[in-house]
Amino acid sequence: MTNQQRQEALGQAWQDVVSTARRTASEGLVVGTSGNVSVRVGDLVLVTPSGVPYERLGPEDAIAVDLEGQQVLGELTPTSELPMHLAVYRATSATAVVHTHAVHATAVSTLVPELPLIHYMSAAFGGAVRVAPYALYGTDELAANMLHALRDRTAVLLQNHGTVTYGDTLDQAYDRTAQLEWMCRLWLTAGAVPGHTPTLLSEAQVRETGEKLKGYGQRG
Repeated sequence: MTNQQRQEALGQAWQDVVSTARRTASEGLVVGTSGNVSVRVGDLVLVTPSGVPYERLGPEDAIAVDLEGQQVLGELTPTSELPMHLAVYRATSATAVVHTHAVHATAVSTLVPELPLIHYMSAAFGGAVRVAPYALYGTDELAANMLHALRDRTAVLLQNHGTVTYGDTLDQAYDRTAQLEWMCRLWLTAGAVPGHTPTLLSEAQVRETGEKLKGYGQRG
């Protein structure tokens, strides 16, 4: 890849990061400047800044760090949750990470150790989504708790905090975030009906769905 091609790739990646961050706000998954988004391009990670409204971000505000967290591009300070993002990239094949404070998902994180198997799309996350124990935001402790709960999964709930999902693309990471929030809302809604307990799926049923999902979508 030539230097010009690399710059173009970074520019497009930053545009996608900003677009996804704005989407989390417009669709109610974050409030204000909470939450953050990142994407990996080779050995660099482009990430949203700390405390800057997403609608104010332009091409000149691009931020990039290496996998050790050293800033190599931009003047703005990276998100305080950078340790979480870097932990995901070091431990998985992820190329995109989305962190939100989605209401229903955060509510669930305060109630149970994992999201019950309320819907077969739990398979899209690798099984029941676990809750990582609470730790102060922006700390290595939180990143470690998250990574432990994320093993063999593509999503995690952060206790009294929010969500983290990852994927091969920003669209996939975002879709997983939206799906997780919907599933949490479904469980809370079903559980709120007086005198009834939601029917849950078995792990075997979710695994069966996981196998079928491997062939889902258009071919060719």
